Amino acid sequence: MTTLDTPPMIETPIHPAVGEWTLPEFVSEDQLPSREGDRVIQYREALREAMSEEMRKDKRVFLIGEEVAEYNGAYKISQGMLDEFGPKRIIDSPISENGFAGACIGAAMAGLRPIVEFMSWSFSLVAADPILNNAPKMLYMSGGQWGCPIVFRGNDGAGGQLGSTHSWCVEGLYANVPGMKMAIPSNPYDAKGLLKTAICDPDPVFFLESERMLGDKAHVPDEEYYIPFGRARRVIEGDACTLVSFGRPVNFCVEAAEALAGEGINVEVLDMRTIRPLDIDSIIESVKKTNRVLVVDQSWPFAGISSEVITQITEHAFDWLDAPPARVNTRDVPTPYAKHLEYDYLPNPERIAEGVRRVMA
Repeated sequence: MTTLDTPPMIETPIHPAVGEWTLPEFVSEDQLPSREGDRVIQYREALREAMSEEMRKDKRVFLIGEEVAEYNGAYKISQGMLDEFGPKRIIDSPISENGFAGACIGAAMAGLRPIVEFMSWSFSLVAADPILNNAPKMLYMSGGQWGCPIVFRGNDGAGGQLGSTHSWCVEGLYANVPGMKMAIPSNPYDAKGLLKTAICDPDPVFFLESERMLGDKAHVPDEEYYIPFGRARRVIEGDACTLVSFGRPVNFCVEAAEALAGEGINVEVLDMRTIRPLDIDSIIESVKKTNRVLVVDQSWPFAGISSEVITQITEHAFDWLDAPPARVNTRDVPTPYAKHLEYDYLPNPERIAEGVRRVMA
């Protein structure tokens, strides 16, 4: 398993207005105090702490989005931040994702570090031109003169009976674009550490959360820490099959692993944490041990993240496979509204366990 040591960093020239970047010192999990006894906080509180800590350090960081200020956030993620940082740094935007996303890209190019909150990543589609056609390409197109240090974050995916147009999983669509990074945390601990890293990163970062996880609780230490991008986490160790996932479905993989253990099938669960960069080395290391793999992806199957992961596995570890790589995705249909249909549409513990059984067979 790849350890969480400080990853190599490539210094890129950026516009002088941005100034010198001070990259955080990454702290590995084994350097933190024991998790036992740590305070337990919600996922939304971990996100709030990450933003607040970085805003106290750097006055260039600000948060903008619909209802983030006066209403304390549509999901109460930014609760209390307006009182501490004031209306110039916690900014209520109009309902115009294309407008405020584009304006913040200009602000980032001029030296600020915006955090743009989309109430839902489904709404980001109306801002596709600035966030996909401008932000990721700016450093390249300017010959290294202008960077775009910006974080786009918000709720991604289905799971709350919001209907098809409000349930987009955008990772399969957006991760195709070079020049950006993408983090998808599965728990409060990772949410805080990854968001702090995202805010300090000189590149555009797409930070995908889940409305259904905002109330999840976990141990989060008081000590400051950062989690580097491109470093997977081994959630469960096993030798029968490798389960690769990210975001909310990681928790479903854990449930499936517990059920399969009762059948004598001990699977290994990897939480990728970030999609760009992807820690393919940890996946290959695990596949060489288990010789089987199932990728669990909450986006649609055609040309999705699971397709890319399986392609890289076959390119780098084909000779170690004892069975064809398999995947569990959302069903290849628009997201249904009915609760029981939505549950079956998404990756769930039962579908994941059945997928492992097929691979084992």
